[in-house]
This record gives sequence, structure tokens and C-alpha cells, in this order.
Amino acid sequence: QAQFVESGGGLVQPGGSLRLSCAASGSAESIFVMGWYRQAPGKQREVVATITGGGSANYRDSVKGRFTISRDNAKNQVYLQMSSLKPEDTAVYYCMTVPIRSDAWGQGTLVTVSS
Repeated sequence: QAQFVESGGGLVQPGGSLRLSCAASGSAESIFVMGWYRQAPGKQREVVATITGGGSANYRDSVKGRFTISRDNAKNQVYLQMSSLKPEDTAVYYCMTVPIRSDAWGQGTLVTVSS
């Protein structure tokens, strides 16, 4: 059963931008570190960015300076603002607690970066 629902993906040209949203069921997720993960075709899932309940963020090197993670604890929402998108960013993006709850993955939202 999906505990997180991702949205906002789509087709975008290289250099473009997208804003992803994640809605979490219930209100308990506000106490956890949250993260965005992605899985490209034929690749394993990888962490993209994380954010603490207080708003401290970390990013994988390949997205630093291009992506911004944020959260609204009152709304149980997590966001990922993506800019300067590259074809290498093409993947299904998921939100998840840190550490991962293996039984709570949502459907993800597909981001395709292509001209």
C-alpha cells in the first residue's frame, strides 16, 4: 500500500525545469528525515536529496546547484525543484523516509528529459 504519492513529473527539454511534489498519508512523516530517490531504466534506485524535519538538506553531487528539496510539515508535503535538467536525470522519482521503509514505496513520477 502506497504511503507516499508523487506528482509533477513529465517531459521536459534539456535545461528545463520541473517541480515534483510528494504527499504523505497521515502526519507522522514530519518527524522523519525525508528523501527523494530516483530509478533510471536498467539502473538501481539511488538517493537524490534528503531533508531533515528542520529543513537541512543534502544532495548527491550530480544534482548539487540544480535541485532544491523542501518540505511543508503541516501539509505532509515534500518538494523537489529541479532546474538545468539533463538527459541523465531521466528516471522515475520517488519520495521516502530516511531510512527507507521498504513496504511504503509509492508509484513514483516519471521525469523524462529529452529534446
